[in-house]
Amino acid sequence: MNSDLPSRPVPAPDAAAESAARARQSQLTKPPGSLGRLEDLACWLAGRLHQPIPDMPRCEVVVFAGDHGVAAQGVSAFPQAVTGQMVANFAAGGAAINVLTKLHDCRIEVVDVGVATDAPPPSGVRNERVRAGTRDLSTTAAMTAEETRKALEVGAQCARGAVDRGARLLIAGDMGIANTTAAACLICAFTGCEPAQVVGRGTGVDDPGLKHKIAVVRGALERVAKAHGGHPAPAQVLGELGGLEIAAIAGFYLEAARLGAPVLVDGYISTSAALTAARIEPASREWMQAGHRSAEPGHRIALEALGLVPLLDLDMRLGEGTGAALALPIVRAALALHRNMATFAEAGVSGKSP
Repeated sequence: MNSDLPSRPVPAPDAAAESAARARQSQLTKPPGSLGRLEDLACWLAGRLHQPIPDMPRCEVVVFAGDHGVAAQGVSAFPQAVTGQMVANFAAGGAAINVLTKLHDCRIEVVDVGVATDAPPPSGVRNERVRAGTRDLSTTAAMTAEETRKALEVGAQCARGAVDRGARLLIAGDMGIANTTAAACLICAFTGCEPAQVVGRGTGVDDPGLKHKIAVVRGALERVAKAHGGHPAPAQVLGELGGLEIAAIAGFYLEAARLGAPVLVDGYISTSAALTAARIEPASREWMQAGHRSAEPGHRIALEALGLVPLLDLDMRLGEGTGAALALPIVRAALALHRNMATFAEAGVSGKSP
């Protein structure tokens, strides 16, 4: 753990349970490895659910919403007002993530951690607003150290609440106009990649808009390098270049790891938060599974930096937690196969020849 943020230790996965799961996989009526990554997924979960043959865990989805001052630089194809409008849509049950959570019978919580308005959130939305949007990261730090800490703690509180309610598999989603710019800044800062490799079209900017967005990200990175002598701590990078909802998601992942609850990581924004969490506390990476690969070019870079291989690749780039939620049937299938297939001995089938 880096010294910039105090933390409880992250537990190690249950090696005995994972080993027992792998032993069971070798006895199921199939050639070894023939179910591919489904076998690895079942064993990975066994080690994190402390059961050699785990049931499908209860899952909860938390969507964090926040606005970004850098929207003033024209980096999004949509106006900033869309963030608050989409929060109302979440509350009314009309967004894609609402459809998917209902399909999978998952509890969903929507959290306003930084929407740019003085009005209270809609009914049913949790009000944890740290401030009404970040500052413009292209000209100054997006958040103060105290605001960053508060946003991280909002995420941690939400993870604790989900686990207290019995959830053992967690998903974080995002909503925030211009947040792909903040995510690109974080991914560049933590990987050393050039903005042109990482920055994508986000909400759908055109070619001149993409060129401008790359320039905004490059300028922000140069500003931070000058301000911190090239070596800022991870939490400082988050405060300088991140967003309130990204910080909350990072705090959510960190607390989930401390509580021993695995997370399904969603797309570009969520993975920038996962990368941030892993830089703050490297052991948190052991509790992350990537739900999908976003169409945003920087998502592949962030996943590779984390050593995560996504379960799905459907050319999605919506956010909200949708890509991770779509991976839930894959998780369910992997665990059902692991639990319900017969062993060679049970089925009276000859095993592999010596």
